[in-house]
Amino acid sequence: MVAIVESLCESAALGAGDRVQTLRGSTSGTVVRILDDGRVVWKPDGSTLEFTGLPESLKRV
Repeated sequence: MVAIVESLCESAALGAGDRVQTLRGSTSGTVVRILDDGRVVWKPDGSTLEFTGLPESLKRV
């Protein structure tokens, strides 16, 4: 439980270039940019696609 709360606190401080991983740990990648509404645009490793999601869904690696 403590690890989950700590990862949520870290997610608020994400920035472009940060290495991230989904909370489940199934996918990792790099933050491309932070949108004005706070959502994170990130690119999974080995992909040309960009995903957009809430910062709470990612943790810093």
